[in-house]
Amino acid sequence: MENFYMFVIMSIFLIILPGPDTAISTKNTLTLGRTGGVKTMFGTSCALLIHTLAAVAGLSAIIVKSSLLFSVFKYVGAVYLVYLGIKTLWALRNKNTAATTEMTTENKYESKSCFKQGFLTNILNPKVAIFFLTFLPQFVDSESNTFIPFLIMGITYTVLTVVWFLFYIYLLNQISAFMKRPKTQMVIEGITGTVLIGFGIKLALEKAHN
Repeated sequence: MENFYMFVIMSIFLIILPGPDTAISTKNTLTLGRTGGVKTMFGTSCALLIHTLAAVAGLSAIIVKSSLLFSVFKYVGAVYLVYLGIKTLWALRNKNTAATTEMTTENKYESKSCFKQGFLTNILNPKVAIFFLTFLPQFVDSESNTFIPFLIMGITYTVLTVVWFLFYIYLLNQISAFMKRPKTQMVIEGITGTVLIGFGIKLALEKAHN
């Protein structure tokens, strides 16, 4: 493995860039508190580990080289992101008419789905598979066995993601007094829903790599 420290530094910058994972974590943290954010983060991390194993096994290469498989992952992922965006906007529309007891029941139910949302948002994004195939090889000697280095870098990237999201969720939770004001939350949820739909559309328009 070459330039491991450079890999760590670049990974940190890439992880903190806003994306679908950040959007869904923000929404779940603001609406369901720290528990919702942490569950979302664990879902995202599990998906990253699967992407790592897929890259090591060469499955990601098959997805990238196959236009059909790439398109399947792309459109399924895009539809799911749009679905989450519409669901967020719909919940925002109905929030003012929901009773307090109903909201409590709904929040408990939604909290259980946070892991699934984080997992599916990441695992159904073919750009993550492409990222692992194009980014990781930059730090590995092509003439040596790449199995262990890929595995170490994938796990390292996942750990860095967990650390960042734990800090991000903690920060959001600390300023929740302001962030959870009805008007503030409505604005943020509206923006988050729109962003998720935007990510979904952007993903759908991505060209397949041959």
